[in-house]
Amino acid sequence: MNTMLVGLYIACELIANVTASKPVQLGGIVVPAAIFIYTLTFTLIDLINESLGKQGARKVIVTAFAANLLLAAYTHLTVILPSPSFYSGQEAFAGVLGSTPRIVMASLTAYLVSAFIDAEIFAFWKVHVRGPKWARVLVSNGVSTGVDSMVFIILAFYGVMPVWVLIKGQYLVKMAITLGSLPLIYLVKGYKERRQTE
Repeated sequence: MNTMLVGLYIACELIANVTASKPVQLGGIVVPAAIFIYTLTFTLIDLINESLGKQGARKVIVTAFAANLLLAAYTHLTVILPSPSFYSGQEAFAGVLGSTPRIVMASLTAYLVSAFIDAEIFAFWKVHVRGPKWARVLVSNGVSTGVDSMVFIILAFYGVMPVWVLIKGQYLVKMAITLGSLPLIYLVKGYKERRQTE
């Protein structure tokens, strides 16, 4: 189960980076398409923290960060490599995968800062506050998704778009997804308990 959680976490991080360039409109809110799968990473890292401890979660965060750097570097390389004359998709390929350095830097910075904050709050709450697991996830995600939204939007769009409007929209959607993902905690817990009794 731990291997599956780590694999899903890293996969969600990479998928989010690839899909971030497509904007999606939800009512009056515009958010990157990546927001749906990216928000799940906050609950997944909490589950990893629960299973592997704070140090294990930190190692997974660093591993995912390295995977994201590799993705960013390799997609940039594939965009700038010359293509043959019969290939007509270069412009579309570059439009999807050729994120600007500012966006990539903002994404990776926001990820690193918010993931470490999430892991720290979750671990602190578990040891010092206790209470139900869903409360730990809700509190750690509530803070870390807010930090993630602010860091990413300010670094990526300050001076270009209305950042506070974007931050508010992203935070509201992320918290709605967080609430919807809370049952994952108990599904994983139930699976682990069944495995231990077998």
